[in-house]
Amino acid sequence: MSLLISGGLVVDPSRNLEAPQDLLIENGKIAALAAPGTIPADGRRVIAAANLVVAPGLIDMHVHLREPGEEYKETILTGTRAAVAGGFTAVAAMPNTRPVNDNAAITRFILEQAMIAGLARVYPVGAISMGSLGQTLSEYGDQKEAGAVAFSDDGRPVMNPMLMRRALEYARTFALPLIAHEEDLDLRGDGVMHEGRISLELGLRGIPSAAEEAMIFRDLALLQLTGGRLHIAHISAFGSVALIRQAKAAGLTVTAETAPHYFSLTDETVKGYDTNAKVNPPLRTAADVAAIKEGLADGTLDAIACDHAPHTSLEKDLEFEAAAFGLIGLETSLGLSLKLVHDGVLTLAQLVAAMSTNPARILGVPGGTLAVGSPADLTLIDLNRHWTVDANTFASKSRNCPFHGWTLQGKAVMTIVGGRVVFEGQLAVKD
Repeated sequence: MSLLISGGLVVDPSRNLEAPQDLLIENGKIAALAAPGTIPADGRRVIAAANLVVAPGLIDMHVHLREPGEEYKETILTGTRAAVAGGFTAVAAMPNTRPVNDNAAITRFILEQAMIAGLARVYPVGAISMGSLGQTLSEYGDQKEAGAVAFSDDGRPVMNPMLMRRALEYARTFALPLIAHEEDLDLRGDGVMHEGRISLELGLRGIPSAAEEAMIFRDLALLQLTGGRLHIAHISAFGSVALIRQAKAAGLTVTAETAPHYFSLTDETVKGYDTNAKVNPPLRTAADVAAIKEGLADGTLDAIACDHAPHTSLEKDLEFEAAAFGLIGLETSLGLSLKLVHDGVLTLAQLVAAMSTNPARILGVPGGTLAVGSPADLTLIDLNRHWTVDANTFASKSRNCPFHGWTLQGKAVMTIVGGRVVFEGQLAVKD
């Protein structure tokens, strides 16, 4: 199929390109880029993109698709529908399925289901330990051969430091990163929100920032010892940003992500006891939000990943302390993140790097670039479109969204994967 995207503002941080260009797609690859009006239509489908941003396809490196085992919350089909509706051409699926993705058979199953869905690319993340129980390492070689791109016990920190050391060493053998959920469970205790003034006012048990920071400190020490590759998930705290900044200055091979809710919300959101605002790590203070923004701006934080965590009313329509942690984010992530651009916190190129180029680099997967010959994975974005978040219309099966009713500026209007238009307007499209 031949497709010509005409006159869009091409933003490609991988090549320091930000200029109006025509972009030609042929046989699933990017065939040419040239000045507007210089590539002939020649019977091709032409997409007029004069008022749109044309970016490398967005990649969310931290989502939960719930399949196998919890298909009542989400499936790979519904999750990738939500992904392409949000502008994502690829997602990395965390291993806390039921059963846990700790072996090659489950990794292959996830890839098979993604192929059947035929929408966004899905990159399975294998478990660090068997059953994510933190006792015995899983077989990294088998999982990598089956298609795993990283290892994580996300949702469960690796509490045993010797096991974490061995995991870093073992993963280094296969040149894959570990994605760490950094949380000291003893410090967390039975907390349900950030420990501070608001938790005291609400009478809810708190989780101190130190629970995150202490584990980051430990794992950075282990990283220095092993020389492995560490990626730190969903950074939420001021001190965590400072630790990562110091580690990078010291030359450690560490990368990190944050999520839109950590720069869009504070613990004040919990005042209404809305369980959609119950996430792990918890929403923190305005000072933490400011530090997250600064970390994104100066490159301390490499990526924005939404930590899409679908739950139904069975898990969320409960008293706050009993409700599950997590929110859905694939369909709001871009709109929330674009506010950083509109507010002057990030440039457009920095945002595209954080949501596309850097995730591709960290995971070692195709994408994140519009170079000729690369896979034709693209996201077309209308920066000026104002829209109201309506969780009831989401492609996701779940509705646990604290941003329902918000008005956002900026939206993906077309998602292209391998040269195929898989989302256009309001519809996911499958050939």
